[in-house]
Amino acid sequence: MKHGEAAVSKATESRMPAYLRYLKGEAGKGVEYVSSAAIAKDMGLSAVGVRKDLALVSSRPGKPRFGFEIKLLIEDIEKFLGYHRWANAVIVGAGGLGRAILAYEGFENYGIHVIAAFDASPAKVGAVGGKPVYPMEQLKEIARRFSVRVAILTVPRSAAQEACDEIVAAGIGAILNFAPVHLHVPEGIAVRYEDLAVSLAALCGEGAEDQ
Repeated sequence: MKHGEAAVSKATESRMPAYLRYLKGEAGKGVEYVSSAAIAKDMGLSAVGVRKDLALVSSRPGKPRFGFEIKLLIEDIEKFLGYHRWANAVIVGAGGLGRAILAYEGFENYGIHVIAAFDASPAKVGAVGGKPVYPMEQLKEIARRFSVRVAILTVPRSAAQEACDEIVAAGIGAILNFAPVHLHVPEGIAVRYEDLAVSLAALCGEGAEDQ
């Protein structure tokens, strides 16, 4: 990725959400300025690395003895990450995982509105945390009305491809798939796979190596 004239590495890009989370936490405490040294210490990074990262995404230098103005730095990082462009998302599959994701409030910090969930079972239609759960028949209508860009797929393996086809037919161009199955999608549809079991197994393996 490029920002201005400078190329931003994947490693730097991957650290930006963590910087943003840290800065919003500090802002929530009423802190107005923070130095790169303080960020580095709190996040376990090198001060030089933090300065280089922030210089690539922000053209506003820190003030001597004060550091960066947190509010402005948050704006710069959000703009770099594209979080200033709000994206609407929906969940397809209102089981345990889908309902938990629907109720999670952290997406708002990253410019994502999870506006609703959908399920084929009439028993699951209703609301979770004040957000609606619609029947699948309404997916296309809601997706078009609210310009939904992303679907989070949390259905069982056996229902995943059919649900994926309905997502594509609704005009949604990106899918975050939690179902443990490979999806067949047309060219131009972005799919990212998240397997909680694989992630947990990898974490357990890392923990065993450290013992």
